[in-house]
Amino acid sequence: MTPKGKSDPSAEQGQLSFESRLTLPPAAVAPRTAATPDAAFVKTTPPAAAREVAAPPPTQGLEAAPSSSSATPRIWVVSELLRAARLVLESRFTDVRVEGEVSGLKRSGGGHLYFCLKDAQGQLDCVLYAREAARLRFEVQEGMAVRCRGRLTLYEARGRFQMTVTEVEPTGAGALALAFEQLKTKLAADGLFDTARKRALPFFPRRVGVVTSATGAVIRDIVRVAHRRCPVPILLAPTPVLGEGASLAIAAAIRRLASVADVDVIIVARGGGSLEDLWAFNEEPVARAIFACRVPVISAVGHETDFTIADFVADVRAPTPSAAAERAVPVLADLRAELALICRRAGRATAEHVRARRHALERARARLGDPRRLHDERRQAVDDVVERARRQLGRQLAAAHADLRALETRLYRAHPQRLVSERRNALAALRHRLEAAPRGELARCRHAIDAARGKLEALSPLNVLERGFSLAQLADGRLLTRAEDARPGDQLRVRLRRGEIYAEVRDAPDGDAPPRKAGP
Repeated sequence: MTPKGKSDPSAEQGQLSFESRLTLPPAAVAPRTAATPDAAFVKTTPPAAAREVAAPPPTQGLEAAPSSSSATPRIWVVSELLRAARLVLESRFTDVRVEGEVSGLKRSGGGHLYFCLKDAQGQLDCVLYAREAARLRFEVQEGMAVRCRGRLTLYEARGRFQMTVTEVEPTGAGALALAFEQLKTKLAADGLFDTARKRALPFFPRRVGVVTSATGAVIRDIVRVAHRRCPVPILLAPTPVLGEGASLAIAAAIRRLASVADVDVIIVARGGGSLEDLWAFNEEPVARAIFACRVPVISAVGHETDFTIADFVADVRAPTPSAAAERAVPVLADLRAELALICRRAGRATAEHVRARRHALERARARLGDPRRLHDERRQAVDDVVERARRQLGRQLAAAHADLRALETRLYRAHPQRLVSERRNALAALRHRLEAAPRGELARCRHAIDAARGKLEALSPLNVLERGFSLAQLADGRLLTRAEDARPGDQLRVRLRRGEIYAEVRDAPDGDAPPRKAGP
């Protein structure tokens, strides 16, 4: 068994764990008779008086073990043993119902559901294939208490004991009520129930669209109430409101009416009934179609106490189809009476406004006086303005001429040709000074170099060699200036005026000459 809180990796491939022995109430394994129902309710918790299921008689290739100790026991191949066990399980437990809590729920890419049914003492691995899962009206969730119907089998590839589920229903609230709450929560999270997006109904619709059955009393009630109030054209989109595929037909009818240009409001209606009868209006396609409709939608499904998903998504909810017609269509007599009242009030207001404007015109005319006098006064004021403008313009022109003459003078002084000529003369003077300055300095430098050369030649030891003298150096490069510094055997280098000679000391001038000091 898979521990609680952990999932078997093989569960993703539909390979669920199993126990080798299943303890069931005696009634669950009793042979089926005419009085025994097709499916017995089996719970995973064994009762106190539970007993182990006796092994069924060998069927379909499962042979009984030999009773004689001398007979050779049969050696099974694993696949054969698993196949025989599967056939026994499937033949005995073809239709069982098990209650428990959903645990370890997983959904594969193909839409299959893998989960465990568990109680306080055990758990049973289950698989619900996509074909059956698509028919569920609610969504199986972790921790949900459910009742499953199916058959017991053995997954041979892994040797896993499991239950193949064909039907699932909640054990608490009904399946429809649970599906209603789940879809309501989902659509509310998507914003389909927001009051901010709900639109007001048109005051006077050009045409009213109705989505309902063409043969029911609902359309007759809507037509009767609407035409009694006002002869507004009504366009019916007939659709089934009960049965398989009704929700898709209703959604398609809403979209067809929304595509008609002069339909200003749509009524989605149905008579009363049970939750199952009204279920087509609790499915997601209808809710999405109402949400996407371009015109306001009135939901009139069931009686006043009935609520559907369409009621929450629609712009207006009406308790009955007749009430929906009353809200969509105004009363023509009331409109005519109100229009007459508005016309009378508009006439009185217009007359009062005209009288007030006439009095205002008379007062303005009295204040205005003779138009010819006003014209002469305005002409004289214009002449004064023209004269002042002429004088002001003359003063501005004179000042501009003076500024222009001053600018011409400054421009002549800063003429480029004159500036270029002055700069050329200054540049020629600078070039002459620059050429004359290095010549004197170069002569002084030459005299100084000649004097230094004379002093250097006077002090040069080479000049002494020119006079016949020589320089004697020891082997380590020291200059020999005293005879006592030489010792017998020393190698000397004698530098003459031309070339050098090498000599060796044979005899020292003084035999007890002091030892030579190291270093230069």
